[in-house]
Amino acid sequence: MKLITAFGDSIMRGVVLDKKSEQPRYILLDECFSSRCGAQLNLQIRNHGRYGNTTTHGLRELERRKEQIANSDFCVLEFGGNDCDHHWEEIAHNPNGEHRPVTPLASFAAQYHELIAGIRRLGSTPVVLSLPPIISERYFANFSRTMSHRERTNVLDWLGGCVENITRWHEMYNLELFKLANLLHTPIIDITTPFLSERHYGDLFCDDGIHPNAAGHQLIAETICNYAQHYL
Repeated sequence: MKLITAFGDSIMRGVVLDKKSEQPRYILLDECFSSRCGAQLNLQIRNHGRYGNTTTHGLRELERRKEQIANSDFCVLEFGGNDCDHHWEEIAHNPNGEHRPVTPLASFAAQYHELIAGIRRLGSTPVVLSLPPIISERYFANFSRTMSHRERTNVLDWLGGCVENITRWHEMYNLELFKLANLLHTPIIDITTPFLSERHYGDLFCDDGIHPNAAGHQLIAETICNYAQHYL
């Protein structure tokens, strides 16, 4: 049985919103895409996805888990959603200040490059997952729900009056993944297109606009399994 080590954020981990909770609360999905892939492809997958993880956390995991990586046939990477995010509370209180993403794009590219190179140095094969899309309106409503009207207005003003600008930053980081994969001759599995191909892809996401729900995880699993059966 082949061994897969997986690193990433809450999407990799299988975090979803609990529909039964009156207040927003995150739980782990039993049948997340990694567990579905493991069962369907007969793989042993060690999932080290963590809520809030960025490429910076990924490099720490790379250092901590060298032996496991060296013994893995493949290492799957899923980072970017948190890297491209912003510190919205800071923007809400100082909309005229200079604000950068959690991980600036150049740093994101450099750190992802090192993740791929580090995995190869340890003798494993890196595989990159592209990012699922986000639903900006839902995401804005989610992170601003505890803000005052003035604070929400400040954030919206900083966004140029259009919450879709959040999608623009997100897509820049996603495009960077495809450029990196091409530059470094690294397999990349496109999980973006299957979502965008769905007419009502919002139905595949939780109410926060960023975490795929159970149906979304099923779609990711189907996409990965299809790719793996043909190319890996």
